[in-house]
Amino acid sequence: MEWEEAAQGFAAMGSEARLQVLRCLIRAGGAGLTVGEIQSRTGIAPSTLAHHLKFLTGAGVVEQERIGRSTISCADFTRLEALAGFILNECCADAAGKAANDG
Repeated sequence: MEWEEAAQGFAAMGSEARLQVLRCLIRAGGAGLTVGEIQSRTGIAPSTLAHHLKFLTGAGVVEQERIGRSTISCADFTRLEALAGFILNECCADAAGKAANDG
């Protein structure tokens, strides 16, 4: 994952409301939720929710599929795992070198 791609993904999660929507979708699992279900679980106004879902979808952390007259949104777990891996990949790398120098 490149820096720009990671920054876009993290930016999408950079608001309390979008983080709330994403957490709701993560809890729902692979089946996802309709926009109405997300709205009832989060209490976010429909027009505002549409804006947040567009932002999350644009960043690739949420996928949407049209089934009949409903739009199902679900978290993109592969993308979220890649973002977590990006940020945690070098966990404690500098601390290990510092400990060796302090010894």
